[in-house]
Amino acid sequence: MLKRGLLVAALVAICDQWSKIAIKALFSDPALSPVVPVAPFLNLLFTRNSGISFGLFNNDAASNSLLFSLAAAVVIAILLVWLSRVETGILAVAIGLIIGGASGNVIDRVLEGGVIDFLDFHLGSWHWPAFNIADSAICVGVAAMLLEGFLSRRVEPQAKERGDLTP
Repeated sequence: MLKRGLLVAALVAICDQWSKIAIKALFSDPALSPVVPVAPFLNLLFTRNSGISFGLFNNDAASNSLLFSLAAAVVIAILLVWLSRVETGILAVAIGLIIGGASGNVIDRVLEGGVIDFLDFHLGSWHWPAFNIADSAICVGVAAMLLEGFLSRRVEPQAKERGDLTP
């Protein structure tokens, strides 16, 4: 399962970085509008978030990049240990999605000083905070983890054997 999770993580990080390179190239044209409508509910834009999810702590402090990169590195290390021990494919893929997404955002923080976000979903004038492929992978990975946890009910003897039940 380790190889599967690592493959997913690598694919997510590569797709995330490729998408950000494409967005930077697209928005390097000074004649281009700062917001490019794609669909009635989706715009492309270029923004750099030096904070965390949903723009929290996005105060352009120089220490944010280092602090949030170190925190993400610790989470990635913990997830790698967990990934080395998982026994189900769904959980391996879920952890891989989270590792890949976190890695993609750490790469941005180190190289760009903040995370590049470009997907702007909206309903009328209400806009969801801009996000990217890495953020999406993290969310899908967490959702898959939760789903796997709900669906993988073990019978009582098996749960006792693994220490999941208290006497």
